[in-house]
Amino acid sequence: MDFLDYVREHSQEIIEETKALLRIPSVLDKYDPKSDKPFGEGIYEALMHVLNRAKTDGFITKNIRNYAAHIEYGEGEELLGILCHLDVVPPGDYWSHPPFQPIVKDGKLYARGSNDDKGPTMAAYFALKFLKDLDVNLTKRVRIILGTDEETAWRGIQEYFKTEEMPTIGFAPDASFPLIYGEKGIWTFDIEGIPSKESPLKTFKSGERYNVVPDYAECTLDINLQEAFSTFLKYHGFKGEYVEGKYIVHGKNAHAMQPYLGVNAAFILSRFLSEHIRDPFIDFIQQYLSFDCFGEKLKLDYKDKEMGDFTINAGIFEYAEGIAKIGVNCRYPNGFDLTKGQANVEQAAKKLGLTYQFKGDIPIHYVKPDDALIKTLMNAYQKITNDYESKPYTIGGGTYARALDKAVAFGMTMPGRSDVAHQADEHIFIEDLIEATAIYMEAIYALCHD
Repeated sequence: MDFLDYVREHSQEIIEETKALLRIPSVLDKYDPKSDKPFGEGIYEALMHVLNRAKTDGFITKNIRNYAAHIEYGEGEELLGILCHLDVVPPGDYWSHPPFQPIVKDGKLYARGSNDDKGPTMAAYFALKFLKDLDVNLTKRVRIILGTDEETAWRGIQEYFKTEEMPTIGFAPDASFPLIYGEKGIWTFDIEGIPSKESPLKTFKSGERYNVVPDYAECTLDINLQEAFSTFLKYHGFKGEYVEGKYIVHGKNAHAMQPYLGVNAAFILSRFLSEHIRDPFIDFIQQYLSFDCFGEKLKLDYKDKEMGDFTINAGIFEYAEGIAKIGVNCRYPNGFDLTKGQANVEQAAKKLGLTYQFKGDIPIHYVKPDDALIKTLMNAYQKITNDYESKPYTIGGGTYARALDKAVAFGMTMPGRSDVAHQADEHIFIEDLIEATAIYMEAIYALCHD
């Protein structure tokens, strides 16, 4: 059977169900391990929405205390895992359309989560559903594993694997085609201190997540710099305004794995402040972070031939009574000396009376490019797309593929498409959603049918 023709015949069902899921604002509220909804109402609603659909469609489902869940089909001892997530990053500002009111325009479906990761999740779900509807005999079990905390701390998937079986092989539809066989390590840290009593800076706030370039920054001051601020914005062509005592600037969101695609609003605001005040918090940003996506100022810059450049994103800035904090997220390739890197940051912080606080390290994930799993998935992609030119590669992002010993990121952004994850006006092309569903059907069939 031609899977792509079959998917096209059922395309409207995929689109409408994807839109229904996208309407749910599944942003982390606050993690509460004592609650029966540990990640908040929105994420719980998204999880229930998908599980209820799966039950209606006759799948076996299991919910692990609303931390994560799975949808299962097939028979056999071996298990294929398809790792998806239902949480999304905060929408941010500057959307052309409301971020949780999905709209199709010019062949694109716009909404927060359309690309990361609800659209790909629906493509994987309908791939398995259509194989079930066609009564295809699978000799391995297939589990779509639904995570709930991928954009923050992975607590959902960690809780899941405390009790559930580890798949033999798997893939995460949470990146790009044709296939990603390696993911950089992810190092996260904070720079902390106590607000300076001598500084005219009262408050400074920007960013909500380590893995997002912040598009908004604001501060308040004990001195009046309104005229200088207006001149600064006009001279440099930056966007901003002074409103009710707040100095506000606007940038552009981007994913932390590609911070050079964004404009960090905190860097703009700190640049202005550095011209008028002295403060260790502002000095650290300017001396060691500002407009430096590759860590050169902290002597962290490094490049690997296969995995590319080290990158750094300062994603969270907090300065108020009793707290001064900068939250930083780095993506490092093979060969990077993490111990030396930490020493460099710690030394830089100490020079300004600040402290380095290690937050976490997720090691590099890598599957050899000649592995049978990669060959099978590439064949599935090529069969549906007829694209024999695009080659597998590595990325700076961190997907759930890392949760398994042998798994890769597989779609669904097509080659040549812009990466719009975590950005305003996030979208997917309808034709890509349809084609990806057929690719996943082909991949599941090839991996699980003798």
